[in-house]
Amino acid sequence: MFKYTLAFLLHKNKALVINRNKSPWMGSWNGLGGKIKQGETPLVSVHREVLEETGLNLDIEKFIFKGCVTWNVFTADGQGLYIYIYHLDDDFIFNTPIKVEEGILDFKDISWLSNYDNEGVAKNIPYFLDKVINDPKTYEFECIFDKKLLIKVNVKEGTPCLNLS
Repeated sequence: MFKYTLAFLLHKNKALVINRNKSPWMGSWNGLGGKIKQGETPLVSVHREVLEETGLNLDIEKFIFKGCVTWNVFTADGQGLYIYIYHLDDDFIFNTPIKVEEGILDFKDISWLSNYDNEGVAKNIPYFLDKVINDPKTYEFECIFDKKLLIKVNVKEGTPCLNLS
């Protein structure tokens, strides 16, 4: 089992993301999430992390599992994470930007987050976000880094990474 979760809360053509204060991805926009605590499932963890980071107590049943992201190097333990999306209601209101303990929360256009030329987002997000949001299938995204430089992302349909034991 991986040690991390990542969620993108979707509202119309935007996603709620955080500009992180700490590594990994310090100073970069990224999804919400964090470390899975002992005894938690990835779903329970992502729900808790979203609540802790945003104050939003969302319906746990509406989180949609979309796959996994793995990596070959990094300072973060675990070498992988579980990705979720959550569709917020059209009439949902959450005023941003807002400073929180872990960084700055804001809604960003999905097209902006998915742009390969965007230096302001975690480097692997443009390689998976569009598929995660728009494709009903699940995927494993294997990120190959040379130190902190993303070299390539291998995409596998399905979730061979999904081993919750």
